[in-house]
Amino acid sequence: MTTNQPTILVIDDEAQIRKFLRISLVAQGYRVLEGTNGNEGLAHAALAKPDLVVLDLGLPDMDGQAVLRELREWSKVPVLVLSVRASESEKVLALDGGANDYVTKPFGIQEFIARVRVLLRQAGSADQLAASVSSGPLTVDFAYRRVTLDGLEVALTRKEYEVLATLARHLGRVLTQQQLLKDIWGLSHIKDSHYLRVVVGHLRQKLNDDPAAPRFIVTEAGVGYRLLEI
Repeated sequence: MTTNQPTILVIDDEAQIRKFLRISLVAQGYRVLEGTNGNEGLAHAALAKPDLVVLDLGLPDMDGQAVLRELREWSKVPVLVLSVRASESEKVLALDGGANDYVTKPFGIQEFIARVRVLLRQAGSADQLAASVSSGPLTVDFAYRRVTLDGLEVALTRKEYEVLATLARHLGRVLTQQQLLKDIWGLSHIKDSHYLRVVVGHLRQKLNDDPAAPRFIVTEAGVGYRLLEI
């Protein structure tokens, strides 16, 4: 349902959370639909075809992870998981299961709205594969496999380029370590997280990116990495 007024489906059994999100999202110009449980949410998703789904994991009739798996069988709609479950394993399970982002409760509404905007922008341009992607002064040119920073080319190894290019193709979205390792090193290396840490460390050095105050690559502790959309 891509119109001038994007539709967001909120699936959460807590009435106060739904009301808070509805007021906040409507104030930003979005249309909001609500589902109080998994089955109701899936029905809304099928009938209304929203532009984005906000999904709680602790639903009364079925686990949110199961809702996500079922949704992904027939829909590519962006899904933002909003849950009190803050464990690394829950985040990884949701992200590997097809969630586009994960926010833990309690949450800051401004950050939440910003993440909603990122996901909607990505969805709006999903049909157009960009030849290049920029994060502020950093540009990744997929056609020429070239990376520039402030207009100057940065010399990267093949693995460094592949990690950065993969993050750039999912700009603003967190990718799990397992996803990156599988896509770049192969299935046999999905537990070799030290490979990824070394490459990301080299990337940060070459991009003058301080991990304590990142300009480009953000570490999502225990989960993975995200290339900032600037």
